Amino acid sequence: MSTPLLLLVALALDAALGEPRWLWDRVPHPAVLIGRVIGWADNAWNRGAQRRAKGVALVILLVAGSIALGGVLAALPFGPVWEVLIAAILLAQKSLADHVRAVALALRTGLPEGRRAVAMIVGRDTETMDPPAVARAAIESAAENLSDGVVAPAVWFLLGGLPGILAYKAVNTADSMIGYRTPRHGEFGWAAARLDDVLNWVPARLTAALIALAHGRRPWTAPVRADAALHRSPNAGWPEAAMARTLDVALSGPRSYDGALRDFPWVHPEGDRAPGPERIDAAVTALWRTWALLAVTAAGLALVWPG
Repeated sequence: MSTPLLLLVALALDAALGEPRWLWDRVPHPAVLIGRVIGWADNAWNRGAQRRAKGVALVILLVAGSIALGGVLAALPFGPVWEVLIAAILLAQKSLADHVRAVALALRTGLPEGRRAVAMIVGRDTETMDPPAVARAAIESAAENLSDGVVAPAVWFLLGGLPGILAYKAVNTADSMIGYRTPRHGEFGWAAARLDDVLNWVPARLTAALIALAHGRRPWTAPVRADAALHRSPNAGWPEAAMARTLDVALSGPRSYDGALRDFPWVHPEGDRAPGPERIDAAVTALWRTWALLAVTAAGLALVWPG
């Protein structure tokens, strides 16, 4: 089977099953296992001198180990079956859509419930959020995680098969754990953050294009490019800007981290700054429309990609 066809099956499997609790309550998810390795290294190596060099060594080991493991798994009997299953596990479309939809449902119940639900998917302070801030945070998370959790893994599976998607997932997990500009992780997490930026450069822009095309809009227009440039991240601004323009919602803007208010610029500042649960619902619909276009693209590639 060709790699695009394997990807198409994995996309469908993830969309149908998502993250079954009965399975991950019994065995650790691969991302959890990767996280344990990173956590151990953070505790054991992130001290003393040469922290940046130690962080580089960790990233090299993660990438090399992921590539080696992926090669071994793909070479097992029934290799394509393992490739599809593991790729489906490492894609996150259904779980992302479910978590974002849960924020809309909770916000309709009440503000405290909405804050608790959105705290499951964002890293900013949620205790003082008003309803529009909860909605904006959910929509931003939908856009950014569509890139990191669906499009980027799909791209790296297409380019590198099982080794490619495992290596991407290892680097992305490392970035989410240690890739922060803090006194503790500024040096040790430098390599993880920089490599994650590199690996997500194309997927982030592709995600923006898919969002736009899935809604009959032209991709990478001047307003989207301008909005993306306002974002503090070289990549996250692209899917966020495309989602903001698609839903006509102002995203980003001031928010609080660890009790400190940060005055980030607005993305699509002329959009609605007071969205409600219905805009979160629209974001979930956008996730599925974009997923459908990605699946159609994989099917098209399967017709021309040699097996």
